[in-house]
Amino acid sequence: MKAIVVKDQNAGLAGMKLVEMPEPSAAINDVLVQVYAAGITGDELSWPSTWVDRAGAERTPSIPGHELAGVVTTLGYGTTGLSVGQRVFGLQDWYRNGSLAEYVAIEARNLAPLPDDIDFNNGNAPVMPGLTAWQGLFQHGELKAGQRVLVHGAAGIVGSMAVQLAREIGAYVIGTGRAAHREIALNFGINEFVDLDGNALEDINKVDLVFDVLGGDIAKRSLPVIRKGGKFVSITGWNEEQVDGVQNIDFVVEADRSQLVEIAKRFGEGRFKTNIGKVIPFDNAIATYNSTDRVKGKIIVHVRS
Repeated sequence: MKAIVVKDQNAGLAGMKLVEMPEPSAAINDVLVQVYAAGITGDELSWPSTWVDRAGAERTPSIPGHELAGVVTTLGYGTTGLSVGQRVFGLQDWYRNGSLAEYVAIEARNLAPLPDDIDFNNGNAPVMPGLTAWQGLFQHGELKAGQRVLVHGAAGIVGSMAVQLAREIGAYVIGTGRAAHREIALNFGINEFVDLDGNALEDINKVDLVFDVLGGDIAKRSLPVIRKGGKFVSITGWNEEQVDGVQNIDFVVEADRSQLVEIAKRFGEGRFKTNIGKVIPFDNAIATYNSTDRVKGKIIVHVRS
């Protein structure tokens, strides 16, 4: 099969190569998926899991990419819940070879059925953003109807999903971003927009939850706007600043079949919009990783037609 591999951490993006390699095999509780669409995450080569296994041993050459949509071709021993020929989408384990390949071996529990009325590109688009938003808002943030939530980067890949999920349950959503992103954020459903360059973040009325995808100074400035008993939930790392009565939570997204099913249902019914910025052919994926062009929205790699 064709696959994109990395071997040398010091080489960074320049060390990416498109190569021929053997198809993986499906282990116990695995399935083998023929990949039709995969997702690019720009900072993936900075993750330790790209280079070493859970014990810290080198595991290169490794295949990047963790979001995928495709078709099950083989069931591993003991695998249940999926069938050969089934359309699926999901999130690969961080420490296993990823989806920038024609085939990927993945635990069945990390996948969900992809409805027939959702194409592979649109099925891939909400995998990591949707799971991240769902877990940040509901598992960690415990957001409920009637509460106020501040979503940073509301026009972005994860932020736009968080906005839609929060609005759906009846929360009041304040979205942040640059002035140029105002209309995009409004189209995803925010109630109120805060321009991080022009508006005073500290002047907004207290919120129950801040969902942060930006980090840095913006994260620190967000803590005082959270009411006592509220939460600051982030995917950017631990916030060193502390405010009495506010819980700080940093998390890493995990695969979850039931959540993927709920996310797919919303897209299939037309209740949610994807945030795809660009769809590229597999042979151009390395050039896209190396590009300095900024793409607004999710980059999808079209592996197979």
